Amino acid sequence: MAVAVGKQLLDTGWLAARSTEVALTGVQLTTSHPPADDPAPAAPWMSAAVPGTVLGTLLKNNLIPDPFYGLNNQAIVDIADAGREHYTFWFFATFQCAPSGNQHVTLNFRGINYSAEVYLNGHEEALPKGMFRRHTIDITDILHPDGNNLLAVLVHPPDHPGKIPPEGGQGGDHEIGKDVATQYVEGWDWMCPIRDRNTGIWDEVSISISGPVNITDPHLVSTFHDDFKRSYLHCTLQLENKSSWIADCTLKIQVSTELEGNVCLVEHLQSYAITVPPQSDIEYTIPSLFFYKPNLWWPNGMGKQSLYNVEISVDVKGFGESDSWSHYFGFRKIESTIDDSTGGRIFKVNGEPIFIRGGNWILSDGLLRLTKKRYMTDIKFHTDMNFNMLRCWGGGLAERPDFYHFCDVYGLMVWQEFWITGDVDGRGNPVSNPNGPLDHDLFLLCARDTVKLLRNHASLALWVGGNEQVPPVDINKALKNDLKLHPMFVSYQTSKNEERYLSEESTDPSKYLDGTRVYVQGSMWDGFANGKGDWTDGPYEIQYPESFFKDSFYKYGFNPEVGSVGVPVAATIRATMPPVGWSIPIFKKRIDGYIEQVPNPIWDYHKYIPYSKPGKVHDQIELYGTPKDLDDFCEKAQLVNYVQYRALLEGWTSFMWTKFTGVLIWKTQNPWTGLRGQFYDHLQDQTAGFYGCRCASQPIHVQLNLVTYFVEVVNTTADELKDMAVEISVWDLDGACPYYKVTENIVVPPKKVKQIIEMKYPKMKDAKPVYFLLLKLFRLSDNGIISRNFYWLHLPGQDYKLLEQYQQKKIPLKIYSDISVSGTIHKVRMTVENNSKKSVAEGTRSLSAMDLGDASGSHSTGKETTRNGNESGLWRKISNGLGFARPSDNRRTLEINGADSGVAFFLHFSVHTSEPSTAKEKYNDTRILPVHYSDNYFSLTPGEKMAIDISFEAPQGSSPKVVLRGWNHHLDHAVMI
Repeated sequence: MAVAVGKQLLDTGWLAARSTEVALTGVQLTTSHPPADDPAPAAPWMSAAVPGTVLGTLLKNNLIPDPFYGLNNQAIVDIADAGREHYTFWFFATFQCAPSGNQHVTLNFRGINYSAEVYLNGHEEALPKGMFRRHTIDITDILHPDGNNLLAVLVHPPDHPGKIPPEGGQGGDHEIGKDVATQYVEGWDWMCPIRDRNTGIWDEVSISISGPVNITDPHLVSTFHDDFKRSYLHCTLQLENKSSWIADCTLKIQVSTELEGNVCLVEHLQSYAITVPPQSDIEYTIPSLFFYKPNLWWPNGMGKQSLYNVEISVDVKGFGESDSWSHYFGFRKIESTIDDSTGGRIFKVNGEPIFIRGGNWILSDGLLRLTKKRYMTDIKFHTDMNFNMLRCWGGGLAERPDFYHFCDVYGLMVWQEFWITGDVDGRGNPVSNPNGPLDHDLFLLCARDTVKLLRNHASLALWVGGNEQVPPVDINKALKNDLKLHPMFVSYQTSKNEERYLSEESTDPSKYLDGTRVYVQGSMWDGFANGKGDWTDGPYEIQYPESFFKDSFYKYGFNPEVGSVGVPVAATIRATMPPVGWSIPIFKKRIDGYIEQVPNPIWDYHKYIPYSKPGKVHDQIELYGTPKDLDDFCEKAQLVNYVQYRALLEGWTSFMWTKFTGVLIWKTQNPWTGLRGQFYDHLQDQTAGFYGCRCASQPIHVQLNLVTYFVEVVNTTADELKDMAVEISVWDLDGACPYYKVTENIVVPPKKVKQIIEMKYPKMKDAKPVYFLLLKLFRLSDNGIISRNFYWLHLPGQDYKLLEQYQQKKIPLKIYSDISVSGTIHKVRMTVENNSKKSVAEGTRSLSAMDLGDASGSHSTGKETTRNGNESGLWRKISNGLGFARPSDNRRTLEINGADSGVAFFLHFSVHTSEPSTAKEKYNDTRILPVHYSDNYFSLTPGEKMAIDISFEAPQGSSPKVVLRGWNHHLDHAVMI
């Protein structure tokens, strides 16, 4: 009986063993002497992590300590000391497959680092070098007739794993740059060395069953005419006939879109008769398919992420369906040019300029534990921050299709670099590898294969040759030629006649390798940084918040890297370090008045970046008082994280289109338990900086310019804002509102920043040294709040030390909870109300007591709130998970008593299991992670009420509880679920 046509993943049941401990050959392992099929394999065999790395396998079997915990990585032998053989491993699996006479089977490896020999049922196939290339082996004739097949793979590390100098350095001794592999593995100023250099079968393994004819690498392209009213879908693919007879084929293409209620609308269903000669492959271009006003794909914050499901199949006469392929596809056009006025690179999507606010991405995990579930959380976190672009840094990965799929779904544009870095490839200290990798042909082969793997993703916006470096001349020239734009995608200032001529280009755009996206040779060239490759990105350290608003802070139109601090919450420190690592930095007062922070050795190893810059920036944590312990330090660090990153993005946005076209923060997360440059930690708990970014990057936003003290309204959308008003209220530490003002009838043009009014409270004679400021942008028609922004500020020359005593304030709160549960998936809406008395001048129009609904910057519509933009069916499926039960009619209420009046400051939720600790010698981390919050680290003025939506998956059998803490709420206020 024939096996079903399609792909089968080989992702379970793998075994592994160090090659030096296995005396058998690959032929013997896959014929007469396979490892015993036993749930507890006998040494040297062990359960393997596939996909994954050798270190991941060793960790899975508790043969090494967790390299990301404390100083454990120092106890793991480095490949430079042990030799490549130490990390050369056998991987073994069995699988069932018995095709019929007319079926064909291929064995597919989507990524191996770095080279391998494959043995199947006694037959050997050598896989060539290169981390970023796919391997496909026709195994039809070597499968066992009974369907039981034995597979062994001997995986070798990179040829040049290099050594780690005592001082560390950017990319170690740079030897890894001689190979076509990821470079971060020799360590960086934000990363520890990876001891096996990510050796392993690191990406998907599968077998593909087809009939006589199979489909390879379809290329989908959409073109547009008449202001996006008319669109065509183009597709070119390869058809290979593996049989010895002529194949009379019917090629079918179906394009459908998902409607409400999981109903699909088929927009096109076409078939074409094709003849494929025996033992040959042909290129076939499907006649373009016409769409009238298709649903367009937009970046996050600009509209829906509409995706169509394109399904292609080929039927062979006398056989039936021979092969099939499908992909989600977004109709969109991305253009990128250099702006004449700012010199920065501009991105346009569907004709609309997009102000870029995003971050730099290394990879999800340093042991390459890359799962769909983690990718989904990673990408959703970035859209939760209202970001619209991620840059995949050149020292990391060519990211995987799952990563790109979720970027498609959530609307994150992606800048993908190839595997060149300045530090390793010719510009580092010491200078090394000036001509890049040793094998230029291999580099280009990997680059072209990566393009084919990723080019159909709507989110992919840009190819870049390298990080802070351009590729060697011959590679760069080849990439420019391979990735040249099809004429229909070249941005010209043209007349209508010239546009018509371009649209009649005879070559179908899907016949290009890509042809739809710009290739830029390096991250500091051609519209990025100063455009000439000079070291003009950065800086990467703590700043005064107001510095970001100064015209002198950064000179160029688009900064690809600017970074700062990133200490996580105290629970993460305790969960990732032994108690000796819980000591906070020593604050050494220098003679010039600056503070130098001296971290403990574990923090230093985890690349801690201080919250002070002696000689330039006074310690930003000490502004709140010298921290007493780890909890105090981390809580104050969260205050600084929020202020620092909100100011960074608000400062950049204040110059939107007048000076800047975009900014990417270095970086959004760490692939390990690092202590710098992150908005969520490796355990996937968010810092307060996450929510500072979320606030600052709202598509429509009200903000305070920290230099001019003018209130500004930012409109990044394509629509004019009309009939708007801004409410300004200042609250002192006694709970009074000494300053209140509403400015009405505000109009803000599309894609503009408008100054509204000066906030004059600091100039008042009786201004308090520390105060709170609340800004609200609302519609005059219904008082619906569009944007809300809460600041804590001090007068010039003052600090925040008065907030220390404010921690003793007892502010009364009322907390309502509505809970929906389906299996292990929980959705909770927590509504928090500040019940203290408000003090606003009589007769004023105050929104302070209004129900804010969702604190996330959503448009308020009465009791319910909706996110900016509608959610597509696919988006809903992924973000909502399974269908949820209806909320209980019995709303739970928790009241927190307090006799004081004032702001409930810096409140934050967390989710925990209710089980008591069982481990005495090790910190028991009760947090449930990851959790998605519509907002967190929020503050409420007297009378305010805010709803926070929380969603998470709880461990099976656990009893979750939602806990609220705050600056002046030290006890855990828990709601059991």
